[in-house]
Amino acid sequence: MLIFLDTEFSNLSQPQLISIGLVSEDNQPFYAELNDFDISGCSDFVKAVVLPQLGKQPELVMDTRTLRLHLSAWLQRYSESGGVIAYDYDGDWPLFQTALSETPPWLAHKNIYHEINDLVVEQFFMDTGLSDHHALHDAMANRFSYRAGHWMGPESANAI
Repeated sequence: MLIFLDTEFSNLSQPQLISIGLVSEDNQPFYAELNDFDISGCSDFVKAVVLPQLGKQPELVMDTRTLRLHLSAWLQRYSESGGVIAYDYDGDWPLFQTALSETPPWLAHKNIYHEINDLVVEQFFMDTGLSDHHALHDAMANRFSYRAGHWMGPESANAI
């Protein structure tokens, strides 16, 4: 089972997790925002684009310890069949590992950057009206693009 991951984080030089979004191939979402990150370490881009999108669902805002519990419980549904965390930015994987503190041995990971079509991702955002630079929305867009590329074949998806 592929599980698409995206994270939002403070800055590129010393990334600190702000939010995490996952969506499985069978369209089961997970999303959480942290309330214990250091806002002063956020880049101007993050302050202008990412932070204004946070806090819309207060029940999804939590500390790191609570995130670990919820994320571990959500992932448990894939423990018997196994799962592959699919991401498009290498920095997502270490942030995911930090969120969990201990990665389950049945969980693999892979960078699917070259299997994602930017035009299909943009079409997803236009069609849904969702905003990008939001961890769950970006994970959903990557799932959409990845599935479209594999349904049409890599040659067709890259031609879009």
